[in-house]
Amino acid sequence: MKQLIQLEEAALFALGIYGFSLLPFAWWWFLVLILVPDFSMIGYLAGNRAGAWAYNLFHHRGIAVAVYLLGCNMANANVQLTGVMLFAHSSMDRMFGYGLKYESGFKFTHLGEIGKK
Repeated sequence: MKQLIQLEEAALFALGIYGFSLLPFAWWWFLVLILVPDFSMIGYLAGNRAGAWAYNLFHHRGIAVAVYLLGCNMANANVQLTGVMLFAHSSMDRMFGYGLKYESGFKFTHLGEIGKK
């Protein structure tokens, strides 16, 4: 099952790359921005609850799609870019086993415990 989920996430990551290709930005921007959502981990400095909330906000694909659609509605490529990058990053993370976080700690995710075999 884990491999099937990784394959699905790889396909969604490819969709994020395709979405980026439709925007008027140079490709180097993709490489610069792909890890930016991980700055949300700074929330863990305020504790597990705040950290999980901040991390999940920036790694929730529903929010990413909503931001992208808002950008489409506003005809604003920068907002669309934000949505695409949130989407692509979340898919990339899940492809590697990093899911949305529980408040019990960073390593506890909806995909299972990080680092547990």
